Amino acid sequence: MTVPVTAAGGPVVGPPVVAVVGPTATGKSDLGLALALALGGEVVNADAMQLYRGMDVGTAKLRPDERRGVPHHQLDVLDVDQDATVAAYQRHARDDVAAVTSRRHRAVVVGGSGLYVRALLDRIEFPPSDPVVRAELEHEAAVRGPGLLHDELARLDPVAAARVDRANTRRVVRALEVVRITGRPYSATLPEHVYAVPAVQIGLDCDRAVLDGRIEVRVARMWQAGLVAEVRALAPRLGRTAARAVGYAEVLEVLRGETTEEAARAAVVAGTRRLARRQMSWFGRDPRVHWLDARDPDLLDRALALVAAADAGALADPGQRDRRLGS
Repeated sequence: MTVPVTAAGGPVVGPPVVAVVGPTATGKSDLGLALALALGGEVVNADAMQLYRGMDVGTAKLRPDERRGVPHHQLDVLDVDQDATVAAYQRHARDDVAAVTSRRHRAVVVGGSGLYVRALLDRIEFPPSDPVVRAELEHEAAVRGPGLLHDELARLDPVAAARVDRANTRRVVRALEVVRITGRPYSATLPEHVYAVPAVQIGLDCDRAVLDGRIEVRVARMWQAGLVAEVRALAPRLGRTAARAVGYAEVLEVLRGETTEEAARAAVVAGTRRLARRQMSWFGRDPRVHWLDARDPDLLDRALALVAAADAGALADPGQRDRRLGS
């Protein structure tokens, strides 16, 4: 059996990591905190936008006073003008998990950024990058459109093309960048469902209509909590990655006079709903995720039962996605 490893590769023996995953607005942060309190654990963030200092309201980041004394790692570790990279996150987050385990505490990974979760938990290779090649491809995407680039990817690597959304310019560009640099299919570098860091993954889901309503309420609360003021303060320093975050991109349009606050708020709701569906699609493809109803009044007890079963080596394979709700 594999054991948690540091970035340097040294093993640290300990219980399985607990990972709370799923779409936004299902209550992952609250459940992760409750599990950490119940298990004597520490939280390791796996939300790409919560890595950024100052991006608090728009990412629904738990405030320090809401963390109830539980240490949180991989929060506020980047300035907003820096680009977050999955490879760097993997190194630092695995070191955090190893350190938590060495203290004989339980690492509780919480977040909805699917690739970041996979990078932390799974065997995954990060191929090289080349800023010149990437710039060329980004220019091609701007001129020709991402659809034609996706067609090129389909000719060169049909397996990767089938797994990359045609409208996701960033991922299409990255896939072609790897092909051009290495001469190998991008699909050869895609992760498999094989743990490098053993874990029990607990997925939160709920009925689609209920989730849509939760998202609308969340966005309203963000506006009341000062999202526009937060973005205004950060705007002069926002780098490319941070500026694309849902909520921040739309408010930036308001600040540039390109839209109204009312229209921006509606766009944030719509964008967050699309994000939630992409997250559900991503995590729904992983057969190792054990799904729970986010509305279950006994949610914490059910999650703790899954952890206990994993610790005892008695956790059954969750099987197919027919256990998902609202599908």
